[in-house]
Parts: sequence; C-alpha cells; structure tokens
Amino acid sequence: MTIRNSKTVGFLAVAAALLLSACANQMEPAQKAIAGVESAVSAASPDAAKYVPDQLAAVQKKLADLKTSFDSKDYAAVLTGAPAVLTDAQGLLGAAMLKKDEVVKALGAQWPALAASLPGLVSSVTSHVAAMAKNKHLPAGVDLAAAKSAVADAGSLWSKAQAAFAAGNIEEAVNTANDVKAKAEAAAAAIKMKLPKAAPAAAAAAAK
Repeated sequence: MTIRNSKTVGFLAVAAALLLSACANQMEPAQKAIAGVESAVSAASPDAAKYVPDQLAAVQKKLADLKTSFDSKDYAAVLTGAPAVLTDAQGLLGAAMLKKDEVVKALGAQWPALAASLPGLVSSVTSHVAAMAKNKHLPAGVDLAAAKSAVADAGSLWSKAQAAFAAGNIEEAVNTANDVKAKAEAAAAAIKMKLPKAAPAAAAAAAK
C-alpha cells in the first residue's frame, strides 16, 4: 500500500469515527425532542380529539414523521423538525379550549327552550303509557314494555340533565336533555301516540 493510499484510508477511518460520534451525540437529544412532543400531544389529546380532531391528526402525522426519521438514524432531521412540531402540539390545548367555549355558548342558548318543553313532553307521554297499561287488550303494534322502559329512562335522564345544568356543565346538560327528548319520542312511537309540536332540538352534534 502506498503512503498516499495509507493516508486516504486513515482519513476515511477518522471521518467515519467522527460521523459515528456525531450521530451518537445527536441520538439522545433527538430522543428527548420526540419525548417532548409526545408529552404535549398526550396532554392535549382528550380535548383535542373532541373539539379539534383535524389539528390533532395533523400533529400526530408530524410526530410519526419524526419517529420515522429517528428510526432511520436521521437525528439531524429530528432535531431540525421537532421544535416546530412541539409548538404545534402545545397549541392544541388552547385551540381545543377555544372551540369548547364556542360549543358551550351555543348549547347554553338552547337550554331554556329544552327546559321549558321537556317536562311537559315527558309527563304527557308518561300519562299515556300509564293509561294504556290499564287496558286489557292493547292495539296491534303497540309495544307497552318498550314504552315503559323509555319513559323511565327519560325521567332519570331529565334529573341528570338538571343536575348537570345546576353544576354548570352546560354541555352535558344539553346533550342529556336531547337524550330525554329521544327517549320520550321513542316511548310515544311504541304506543303509537301522536305527539304535539316537537320541542326545539338542541344540535349537540357540534360537541361530538
């Protein structure tokens, strides 16, 4: 081997050693960077999944890309990309809270109409179910057992809705009130009762 070749081999060996050392030095910071993003995503996920699912999915995709780079030993890419992803992850909770405030405000506007109409609706259906239960021969197609079960559920759910409202949990109160309405309507349908003008429906879908 010539002196020139020997020097070249030696240089390559030193370069390789330096590269391995650099990678090793970047590995731990890259791990910590990913862990920081994971922690932020985990903290925000419960509310973000409910109120800003698209934003959460976008951050989770970026986190997955960081992990792919880490697995490929591209630690520099992780360290370069992680700060922006961490900022996005930390912003999830604030975005979710803003959306939640919007939802609660909208639902709160619906509560007065529900509170005014549902007690009468449940009472009317319950009375019809009780009256029909006294008949020895039920009309064809009437499911009295289902109606009894539905009105019982409606009564207990209404108590739950009122308790939630009193505790300041507007979202639970309105969503539960919608369940009350659905149960009362199901009971009426089971005994083929024609309901009066329906109570205004609360659009709880925006909260789900």
